[in-house]
Amino acid sequence: MMDWTDRHCRYLHRLMSREALLYTEMVTAPAILHGDRERLLAFDPAEHPVALQLGGSDPSELAKATEIAVGYGYDEINLNIGCPSDRVQSGCFGAVLMERPKLVADCVAAMIAASPVEVTVKCRIGVDDQVPEEVLPAFLETVAAVGVGRFAIHARKAWLQGLSPKENRDVPPLNYPLVYQMKRDFPELHLSINGGVMSLDEAQAHLAEGMDGVMIGRAAYHDPSNILLAADQKIFGLDREPRSAEEIVGLMLPYIAAHVANGGKLAHVTRHMLGLFAGRPGARGWKRVLSERAHRPRAGVEVVEAALSEIVLRAA
Repeated sequence: MMDWTDRHCRYLHRLMSREALLYTEMVTAPAILHGDRERLLAFDPAEHPVALQLGGSDPSELAKATEIAVGYGYDEINLNIGCPSDRVQSGCFGAVLMERPKLVADCVAAMIAASPVEVTVKCRIGVDDQVPEEVLPAFLETVAAVGVGRFAIHARKAWLQGLSPKENRDVPPLNYPLVYQMKRDFPELHLSINGGVMSLDEAQAHLAEGMDGVMIGRAAYHDPSNILLAADQKIFGLDREPRSAEEIVGLMLPYIAAHVANGGKLAHVTRHMLGLFAGRPGARGWKRVLSERAHRPRAGVEVVEAALSEIVLRAA
């Protein structure tokens, strides 16, 4: 979810679910070591629980980046080796590391030594011409041996040659049964399944197959109300009335006002809110108002209120 799940997105999503574990966009270890750490790592305390996704392949760099990140208060540090982007391939990290499980083990061992919070791994079932049924269990065994107890597995191979990152979201087909089998073969590991999950009903079906968790990415971003508003009740079993999308907008207004008052752009926040009313009457007007006006100079909460009136008018 690079360039998507920034701090504004996570603040919004936390208002919608108080229990779901939120993940940052992937940040590379060299960026943390040499870049603007405050911009890359700072987050609102309201986002907890939140996990930082790190990218890298140098154990020493990852250890140093982990040590720095822990100081910001993250609840989990995740090594992402599931991303098929050209940018990560050229840097020898991301999904290409599925071909180098020993290096991954060295990386996470160094991260664990530097971190008082849990270090986890997000991976694919394999890449290119690898045979997932052979590669994945060997990978889990190798990496778990150095102390990793939690994995999020994207149930699709990544094709690093010939397919774009977008195409890698649909090709080749998902292999959920293989991930279920990994849970049976490694019952001591906490395994979450990822890839193609579009609803809470689907998430519950995966949990019913024995999975310990379900990671939902793009569906939670594009249709957050459908995924997140009822998650605390349906997934976590809490006796808590879900907030409405309208309530979420109201709760975002003070955050937006503070962001704009501090020199931020309205569009930095509202770009993550476009899907709040997906499938509802007035959703098109909501998106149109935000898309057309949020980029204007001095745009503020009045634009969001005008967009919300599109929903209210259609509901009347």
